[in-house]
Amino acid sequence: MASLATFNFVMFLIVLASSLHFTADARRLVESDQPDQPLLFQYHNGPLLSGKISVNLIWYGKFKPSQRAVVSDFVTSVASSKPTIAQPSVATWWKATEKYYQLSKKPYSLAITLGSQILDENYSLGKSLTNQQIMELASKGGQKNAINVVLTSADVAVEGFCSSRCGTHGSGLGGSSKGHNSKFAYIWVGNSETQCPGQCAWPFHQPIYGPQNPPLVAPNNDIGLDGMVINLASLLAGTVTNPFGNGYYQGPKEAPLEAASACPGIYGKGAYPGYAGDLPVDATTGANYNAHGVNGRKYLLPALFDPSTSTCSTLA
Repeated sequence: MASLATFNFVMFLIVLASSLHFTADARRLVESDQPDQPLLFQYHNGPLLSGKISVNLIWYGKFKPSQRAVVSDFVTSVASSKPTIAQPSVATWWKATEKYYQLSKKPYSLAITLGSQILDENYSLGKSLTNQQIMELASKGGQKNAINVVLTSADVAVEGFCSSRCGTHGSGLGGSSKGHNSKFAYIWVGNSETQCPGQCAWPFHQPIYGPQNPPLVAPNNDIGLDGMVINLASLLAGTVTNPFGNGYYQGPKEAPLEAASACPGIYGKGAYPGYAGDLPVDATTGANYNAHGVNGRKYLLPALFDPSTSTCSTLA
């Protein structure tokens, strides 16, 4: 199970502020004044997700329709090739994952689409969830050719949320076919707006420690949901390139650096601890973003690690 590096980046700021020891490998990811060092990303010969994959959204708790639309439009934007969408687009950002397939010498045939949406507005498992209950919720979605995404509302506590992670991805056992149990991939992301925005919604909220630069304006005017999109984007890239723990990653299998988590806190060129990078500004709202989506959406998406150049690649 891979946890998210948005939290890891904020923890880096905490460590930086308190002058505690931090590993040289992690420091190289964010210190712009150090010479570039290649990150040793490895392919562990396991399967990558391929074929037509539906992303099913499982909404747990209270979400407004407008909030659900922010996320569903993001998922739709991943695969959108409409020429009317301005560049750089969400689809352009996602296209960077193709390099992982090319290097693995596996045929690239991944097609992401928005699948079904399941609403659980009555908190069927309560307002404090364990990891096992997250997997139980994830299993409500389709278990073949699917990624099931559990999204928990701001009033739901989840094991490890805020204290060690902002979201996670993993896999579970699906139905049996010809005597073999299939695996399905899942993602969980929590809305941190009221619980820990400084950890899980940066740069739309000031971090709890470290450089206190002014927060950015959220492009969809919702700190919690725009933060969820950042975390979902990071985990979605990690899920397709390391779905079952034996794909692409660096470091220990229990705490891997993946396609996006290998580039913590980087959203534009010139990023450094406490500064997300040089980003476009919406002339009307003053919001910062780096990707255009369907229905006129704008999003802020994390840098992705480019395995062909061993660098973090940004849209802006």
